[in-house]
Amino acid sequence: MKKQSPALDLTTYLAARWAAMMLGIFPVNANLRTARTFGSLLWTLDGKHRARAIENLGRSFPDLPHDRIERIGRQSIEHFCELAMDVLFTTRIINVETWHRYVHLNNMQTALNVALRGRGAIVLTGHYGNWEILGFTLATLGFRTYSIARPIDNPHIDSWLLGVREKRGQIILSKRGVTTTAQEVLQNKGILGFIADQNAGPKGLFVPFFGRLASTYKSIGLLAIQYRVPVMIGYARRRGDRFEFDLGVTDIIQPEDWDAQPDELRYITERYTRAIETFVREDPSQYLWIHRRWKTRPKRETPPASSA
Repeated sequence: MKKQSPALDLTTYLAARWAAMMLGIFPVNANLRTARTFGSLLWTLDGKHRARAIENLGRSFPDLPHDRIERIGRQSIEHFCELAMDVLFTTRIINVETWHRYVHLNNMQTALNVALRGRGAIVLTGHYGNWEILGFTLATLGFRTYSIARPIDNPHIDSWLLGVREKRGQIILSKRGVTTTAQEVLQNKGILGFIADQNAGPKGLFVPFFGRLASTYKSIGLLAIQYRVPVMIGYARRRGDRFEFDLGVTDIIQPEDWDAQPDELRYITERYTRAIETFVREDPSQYLWIHRRWKTRPKRETPPASSA
């Protein structure tokens, strides 16, 4: 890792806090419009990430015309910028009395019943919609949730956003200062959340995702098997262009579902990855197509033919 400059970290943090204070003067939906404008500009100027998004979308949706691919890619970047605004305003807007004005639960009764049993569960989502508000809403509703998150390189911004994310009772487990482990959460029948569409590197399990093998972490399936807890795969999808979301669950994998499988780990990993793909397909413009989901390739995979 590159060595961080303490002075630059502090300056960046102060600038971010100042910007957040200025943005707080305006209503959230006005700021979302600003975020979309900035995202559109970013799409135009950032050729590297634009090219990556177009490549990922083109290989995931080979039947879509190029202009549609570009439109989805631009909307994806705009949505990612909106997410930054969401994070700044979530704790100001959503509480136990107001959450239902902004968050709508879709067919979640079974999932809530699983969570209320108090036997523990793993909750998964992807880089889709507002993945932050999923855990925040569960915490607001009184569920003791723990989420695995990578710490931000700037320690000042990391501490600031950690306080924002934990304001309603959600606990963030990161590499920085962790006192509770994922194993302890499940041993104590807690609810453990993951963003489950990260590239897992050469040691990951390769399973299909949008027609291509993608390296996927084994730890989620191994934890589910070891502690015999259900795995729930859900999403928080933005409604239109406002601060308003649909929360839903695409699939629930119960321990008895994998008991008869010849390869339990592969079964769980393939099934939850397929569930993520299902909700992404429902509105691909809310997926983060610039992230390197397919970066690591299987050793024996034949390289794609050159277009030259």
